Amino acid sequence: MTDRILLRAGHVLSMDPSVGDLPRGDVLIEDGRITAVRPEISADAEVLDMTGRIVIPGFVDTHRHTWEASIRGVAPDATLDDYFVDILDTFAPLYTPEDVYAANLAGALECLNAGITTLVDWSHINNTPEHPDAAIQALTETGIRAQYAYGSANTSLADYWFESKIAIPGDDVRRIRAQYFSSDDGLLTMALATRGPGFCVNDVVTSEWALARELDIPITVHVAMGRLAGRFGMVKQLNDLGLLGPDTTYIHCCYLHEDEWQMVADSGGTVSIAPQVETQMGHGWPPVMAAIEHGLRPSLSIDVVTTVPGDMFTQIRAAFGAERARLNADCWQANMPVPESMLTARQMLEIATSNGAHVAGLEHRTGSLTPGKRADVVALDATALNIAPVHDAASAVTLCADVSNVETVIVDGVIRKRDGRLTADVARARQLVEESRDRLLAAKEAKAKEAKPTA
Repeated sequence: MTDRILLRAGHVLSMDPSVGDLPRGDVLIEDGRITAVRPEISADAEVLDMTGRIVIPGFVDTHRHTWEASIRGVAPDATLDDYFVDILDTFAPLYTPEDVYAANLAGALECLNAGITTLVDWSHINNTPEHPDAAIQALTETGIRAQYAYGSANTSLADYWFESKIAIPGDDVRRIRAQYFSSDDGLLTMALATRGPGFCVNDVVTSEWALARELDIPITVHVAMGRLAGRFGMVKQLNDLGLLGPDTTYIHCCYLHEDEWQMVADSGGTVSIAPQVETQMGHGWPPVMAAIEHGLRPSLSIDVVTTVPGDMFTQIRAAFGAERARLNADCWQANMPVPESMLTARQMLEIATSNGAHVAGLEHRTGSLTPGKRADVVALDATALNIAPVHDAASAVTLCADVSNVETVIVDGVIRKRDGRLTADVARARQLVEESRDRLLAAKEAKAKEAKPTA
């Protein structure tokens, strides 16, 4: 029996030029797939009234350390340098598989609640083989579309982030690939989260790239951010090692040299930008326009909830404001008018949806409301006072809406949020992540007491 859902009479922003925008439109979903987007559709289906709602593709977060949900807000004033010490050298070594499960469960549900239907989980917390199993189990249970990016352990800052000679364990990556991701057609897919040159010796870098390509999984790596990595010339080093390719996503990119931008573009690489983190923690200016000027399609990501909010609305506004502020200041200094290429509110919605799907390698499945794609759909309540009255639906989403307006969330045709409430057991997720917080804080205190010299 065919399972049908009909979203009726919403303001549809399809993000597909061939479908366009429908000020009053219907979206038909059959067995998890979008089958029609038209002004009016008649079908025997469960009807969801979208009157007064803006209907968009789900947001795509292309880089989040989801395991950090247990320590949300623990480093509100941190710089990037602080983060390495306060998070990776303090909390990360204390994480048990149970902590990873709790954080990924709560973190993925947080995404769904905020209208993020696709997540790249940059999971550099694999301190034991049980850690990735726990992370994947939690992602699976939430029903989110996710790319699980297997990363290194984090039991010692010195061992893993300063010219590290320790490679990600190939045998365990192969186990995870075979056990959970034997097919690339599922709701969850796999990537490799690598540290890259500067953080690792060349032998480790080349071995990890080779491992990803042996298993035919994409690669995701932080580059050109902050005082350290901004000076490593990481893309140039990768180019010198012959490792650049279309299977690699470069995160942050704040200090890429001009020739490195061209290397990324020429190799078919993709870019993920975390604007709130970058401006707040000292990574550098979010390079949204630089990416676009080099023919790339930048995406947005949350990165770390230890320090910034976990929703896409924040990232959209951080990128929009930072880039326009930077360009306005440059033009003022040069006494020139601003260029026509200034970012627009509409562009930001494209960056947060279809560009994100492109960067995650999933544009054939999601990122737009296109007949034939999987049904990852979000409806926002545009009758709320922070949105109404709507003059321009795209700017209403990018500049007015917030998490409170996310009323309906559908992933792969399954309703995950209805009438403003998640369908999951939120109370259980909150209890588990609070217990994880308490356990980690107690372990941190115990470790500090052990390290304190006795009189």
